[in-house]
Amino acid sequence: MKQPRRRRWPWLVAGAIVAALLIVIAVIAVPILTHQNAGASGQQPFTEDWPTAATGKGEDGRDRSIEVMSAEPGGTVDTAALAAGDRLVVSGSGFDASRGIYVAICVIPEPGGKPGPCLGGVPSTEEGESFEEGSVQFAPSNWINDDWAWRLFGARSYDDAASGMFTAYLEVPAPVGEGIDCREQDCGIFTRNDHTAADDRVQDLYVPVAFR
Repeated sequence: MKQPRRRRWPWLVAGAIVAALLIVIAVIAVPILTHQNAGASGQQPFTEDWPTAATGKGEDGRDRSIEVMSAEPGGTVDTAALAAGDRLVVSGSGFDASRGIYVAICVIPEPGGKPGPCLGGVPSTEEGESFEEGSVQFAPSNWINDDWAWRLFGARSYDDAASGMFTAYLEVPAPVGEGIDCREQDCGIFTRNDHTAADDRVQDLYVPVAFR
């Protein structure tokens, strides 16, 4: 009497799923574990009281710049008098696209310190949110990361990885949040490395802001 043949396809499917999960974990974990800090951002001093742009030559040799603009066509930005609900466009160039960045309004730290706390916290890495190519999604903080694995968790891509260009769309939150009060503390619109290189200050640039 012939023995019944065992079905092999469930095991093959399970093996493929496990392999895919291991690949995703490796893509996420290896860059974090192997990252070496690249130094300071070298942000240049401001030449005006309330600028809308900042530049810096990082210790990694990259020339970075950011600019804050109004989301309204032809509109202007008064960085000394923001209000909750204002919509801003933050553009940057020269960034290292192999590392993700957060863009948000944060407390200005002591020299060499990590920016923060930040209004609106940092973007979630737990719940994925899909963006259509070219779509505009305004939020209190933006997460830019070119790695496909992190885009599964809601990160946006750089506009051009080779030149390190990005565009972030900020909807200004209320000036008070957990551990932060931009009515009493000095704050700025910051770029900083995301959680994959959280202690690396080389991509820290900021434009100072205040609320009316």
